[in-house]
Amino acid sequence: MSTLRDEFVAQIILRINENPPRIAKCLDLLTEDQVWERQNEKSNSIGNLILHLCGNIRQYSISTLTETKDTRNRPQEFSTTKGLNKNELINSLTETVAEAQQVIQNISENQLTKSYHVQCFNLSGIGILIHVAEHFSYHTGQIALLTKSLVNKDLKFYDDSTL
Repeated sequence: MSTLRDEFVAQIILRINENPPRIAKCLDLLTEDQVWERQNEKSNSIGNLILHLCGNIRQYSISTLTETKDTRNRPQEFSTTKGLNKNELINSLTETVAEAQQVIQNISENQLTKSYHVQCFNLSGIGILIHVAEHFSYHTGQIALLTKSLVNKDLKFYDDSTL
């Protein structure tokens, strides 16, 4: 019989797992230059958004929940204008997500209800995991929109599904 903790963890992992294949699909449609293209000076590139996702997921679900040193450099996530290629970006995201999943899979009920300080927020473990899932989905949507704008193609995220 599944506990509330087990169901919550399963649903968070389900939602987190939806995003990397969608981002990979976007990257497959883009050139290396398009990955780092900014629509204007106030916008982020897809590359920036992927670096940002890696930093956020690591800070919230890995460093905070395991109470290990946070080495995130958030300004660098947004100031980077080139460097990593598409394969390096998706590999970094995949590795970060895999590490986060290990932490999430092993989270205890006590960790879910414990209060943590991350950035300027005090959140429970549940709050942290909700943040990670919704933040990941939010920026995946931005990456999808930017990709559609750059390549003028339907991303067909649901073509294998009967909706």
